[in-house]
Amino acid sequence: MAERSRSHGGARGGARGGGARGRAPRRGTAPLTVAGRTLACTVSVAVLGASGFTWYEYRSLDDGMIKSTALSEAKKNAPPHLDKSVNLLLIGLDSRKDMDGNDLPKQFVEDELHAGSSEIGGYNTNALIVLHIPANGGKVTALSVPRDDYVQTVGADGKMHKIKEAYGIAKGAAEQKLAGKGLSKSELERQSREAGRSATIQTVQSFLDVPIDHFAEVNLIGFYDIAKAVEPIQVCLNHPVDDPIIARTATHEGGGTGLKLPAGISSLDAAQALSFVRQRHHLTNGDLDRTHRQQAFISSVEYRLKQQGILNDFGQMQKLFAVVKKDVVIDNEWNILDFARQAPNLTGGNVEFNTLPITGFKSVGGQEVNTVNPDLIKKIVQQLFNHEPAPPAPPAPAATPGDAPDDPAAAPAASAAASTAAGGPAKAVVDVNAAAGAGAASNESKALAELGYQAGRIGDAPARTRATTVAYGAGAKSDAQQLATRYGVTATPSGTVPAGHILLTLAVTRTPSPTPAAPSGTAAPGEPSADPVAGLPMQGPAVKAGGIPCVD
Repeated sequence: MAERSRSHGGARGGARGGGARGRAPRRGTAPLTVAGRTLACTVSVAVLGASGFTWYEYRSLDDGMIKSTALSEAKKNAPPHLDKSVNLLLIGLDSRKDMDGNDLPKQFVEDELHAGSSEIGGYNTNALIVLHIPANGGKVTALSVPRDDYVQTVGADGKMHKIKEAYGIAKGAAEQKLAGKGLSKSELERQSREAGRSATIQTVQSFLDVPIDHFAEVNLIGFYDIAKAVEPIQVCLNHPVDDPIIARTATHEGGGTGLKLPAGISSLDAAQALSFVRQRHHLTNGDLDRTHRQQAFISSVEYRLKQQGILNDFGQMQKLFAVVKKDVVIDNEWNILDFARQAPNLTGGNVEFNTLPITGFKSVGGQEVNTVNPDLIKKIVQQLFNHEPAPPAPPAPAATPGDAPDDPAAAPAASAAASTAAGGPAKAVVDVNAAAGAGAASNESKALAELGYQAGRIGDAPARTRATTVAYGAGAKSDAQQLATRYGVTATPSGTVPAGHILLTLAVTRTPSPTPAAPSGTAAPGEPSADPVAGLPMQGPAVKAGGIPCVD
């Protein structure tokens, strides 16, 4: 159960020290023990003093943090640790509820943030980022897991779901089990959220095949409050964006954030910052581009904290942690002192964010999901975290006789292109027109061919085109809907598009989709690569910290 830590070390200290309480030390070892502890304290104070803080100040920051025990169950089923590195999981919860399960104020959620009503979002984890801090310091590797990846859940119901849904499924099941036990609303919320956290951690561990040592969770209001504490926040866009708000109706779920920014660097307030990381419509790659936005925002905040000297100013840190204590949940084995010792690895441009690759899109139960290759994902993570030789892309798995294409239990193909090569159904032909010219259309066509679509004709779209559209002919509806998801738009039928074809018209502000990188530059067998990311098929370009990175 999540709880407020009342002293430094929280529940961890109690768990370790309970058995020894009241036991007299052996005479022969007492002086050595005392000397050892004195030396350890002296060294700790010296280290803290050198960084500008005192032990008391760190205790002050740690006291009052909301602590969770969700790691305890996850650690029982965690993969083994190969060294003393640390893996941190950052969870962004898309919940319009406070810590006690009450709806956030309507005026705040709907009018100021344009985030829809409290009934929207549920308990989906719309951001999952694993930070790997090497045992010997050095560059921190950060990996984002796209929220719609279709994976085997652990600790939820054990079925295939979008990875973002593991939290809500486990939370709902826990609520049913706890019903009738006389718990207050707030206590029921806390205990059921613990089940959601545990399921999320276990699912991420299983999917990536790495142990999670610590985690931090922040929800919608927490993100806003943190952004408010450090605003204005500078971000950089490669292209201007205009994401008008679409009202929700009986036939349309609505959407849009209201964000309108020019290309280049902009200074955002807290509400704009939330829109910046939540936008998914009118982006070339939809949710995948939103993942890069999240990475860029974290990089920009870290850069601002460092530039403003907040990380070395106890008074400023107190103000920031006053917000963190209210809205952020961390595991009960993580204290601020431990994190402070690791903090140098997280600043000064020492972090690089990458997004784990998907293989395509698929419709399951009326919902679009990202298909993934779990074996390739595990090999990529092993390469990045353990610096082993980069893995070659494996061939597509052979289809199992009797498996239905849309069977939720069926393993997704390694890639749409590989599926076609192996004898699977060919995707529709995509004709591409681009307002930026035939060159942009050609690049986009090549990128789509990597995903298994058949290349069609290319051409120019009118220069005044301001909205990307996807139209389809007879027999191409399913492929068109998957393609439209990629661009954050809606596919529409057209009598002028030939049967089996899709017409993609790219707006003038759109750029070619990143083509999955082919393995290249791989180190010789047994030799670590100078750049562990080199040759790995990541989803789009890396986002590097240490400044204000530009993204789409």
